[in-house]
Order: sequence, then structure tokens, then C-alpha cells
Amino acid sequence: MSTFLSLGEIMVEIAPAEGGLFRKGYAGDTFNTAWYARRLLPEDWEVSYGTVVGSDAVSNDMLRFIADQRIGTERIRRDETRTAGLYMISLENGERSFSYWRGQSAAKTLGNDPAWLDEILKGVDLVQFSGITLAILPPEGREVLCDALARARQAGTHVAFDTNLRPRLWESAETMAGGLRMGAAVSDTVMPSFDEEQLCFGDTLPDETIARYRALGAGCVAVKNGAEMCHVWSDGEGDYRFDPPPVAQVVDSTAAGDSFGAGFLATRVLGGSVAEATQAAAGLAARVIQKRGALAPEIFEGDET
Repeated sequence: MSTFLSLGEIMVEIAPAEGGLFRKGYAGDTFNTAWYARRLLPEDWEVSYGTVVGSDAVSNDMLRFIADQRIGTERIRRDETRTAGLYMISLENGERSFSYWRGQSAAKTLGNDPAWLDEILKGVDLVQFSGITLAILPPEGREVLCDALARARQAGTHVAFDTNLRPRLWESAETMAGGLRMGAAVSDTVMPSFDEEQLCFGDTLPDETIARYRALGAGCVAVKNGAEMCHVWSDGEGDYRFDPPPVAQVVDSTAAGDSFGAGFLATRVLGGSVAEATQAAAGLAARVIQKRGALAPEIFEGDET
């Protein structure tokens, strides 16, 4: 059986519901990618999540939720001293904003145990992580994680990096730029968003973004650009450009990039070309942003996977 592994942080989500109440759920950027990948990949692919959670009731509920989504939990470590991170969604005139409580998040210890990282990465076909995965870690934890990913890559694992930028999580703009370079340098596939690359590096063209990650060793770079043209390059197929399908109404852009990553990577590991992967990814993201919430099971109704 082949294995698709996502590494990062899944959080408790508190979202507005009817009558001034709130609804509890679970989400997080790399978990969202795993969730969509599970629905895109056939059953002979294991989709698993790697993180650290606490040992309290909310962490137990979180593990049950992950398992209920048919995502493997055997690569999740427990930390007796910590719990899960939490975020609350606020809505005003249809716009979402977020408040975070992640100071005691167990996922912040993801880089604490290099032997455990080597063990969970052993034999994995593809591992996916993000800029948020790195940003929540202390500087030494980032280095430990990237070293483990480099070893896995050397052993034959395909490493994919969604740069997913959250400036407030980083110590400084310089540290953020260095962290993205560090993550990209151990990756085969890099999936940046052009507006974030403009913010972080001052890029004026997507080709500059591609050139930077090529120079760091990536064999494929897929630059997302919202409703604008996707710019993709791979060492085997060269340059590819694709205009995403138009969307009449964006209901919720949450998980647009996460689902794009799932569509792109799932297509590639099943043997699809860069063009096929980009089209599948953009098409999935277009469907997701027309639904509310990070996870949109209704778009898969009727599917057998």
C-alpha cells in the first residue's frame, strides 16, 4: 500500500451557528489537504496525518474525528503536558476573521523528537507540509523537522511544501523568508501563492517565484494566483500556464490552497501530468470556495472514493 502523509497542526474550530451559539469542529491547513486527498486517492493509498496532540478529552475527540475521516492516526504522538490549539471564527458582513489560542498546542513540539520523525517518515511515498507547520515550531524544531524531511527525501520519499504564509506566526520578516527557503530546500514540489511571495520576497512576476524555488532544488513549482493564471514548472515537462475556471460567487475562500494542493499532489502521485494536475487542482479549489467551511463533503456526494 502507498502512503500519503501530511504533517502539521489540526486545531479545534469554533464556528458561529444559529441563535448566537457556536459549533465545534476540527481543521488545519495540512489536515485539510489530507482530508481532500483521502477523497481523491483510491483505497490502495493510505492517507495519514502526523502531528502531536495532548491526552485530554478534546485531544481524544480530535483523534476519533481524524479516524472517522478514514485518515490514519498511527503517526500521531501524545504529549501529556499539552492540549490542542483552538481558533474561533467571527463573521461580519459575510467576511470571516479568526482569533487563535495555540500557546499550549501540542503540535508545537512536532520537531522535538528526531527519532520519532524518522520512524513516521519511513517508507512514506509522499509527505506534505506547509509554512504553518514550520512557523508554529521554535527555530530548533524547524531545523530538526527539515533535517528529517531531507533524510526521508534522500531515502526516496517525495516531499511537497505548501508555503502557506502566516506572518504573525513568525518571529520576524527575515525569519519567515529564511523559513520558507529552509522548507523549500528539502522539497521536490513547492506550491507557493503569488500574493504571499510578493509580500515576503517582493516578487513582481510568478516567473521570479519559480526561479527562486528552482534554485533551491525543487523539481516542480506550482504558483497559485487566486483567480489569475496559474504558473507551473517541472523539470520533466517545462512550463505550463492555466486559467482557473471562473467562479460566479465566492462563498468562503477557506481551504482554497489546501484543496488545490490535494488535487495537484493526488493527480501527480497517480501518474498525471503537470497539466492534468493543475487542472484538477484548480477545478477542486473552485468547487470548494463555493461552499462554507474548510471541509466540503457535499462536493463529493455520489463519489465512491
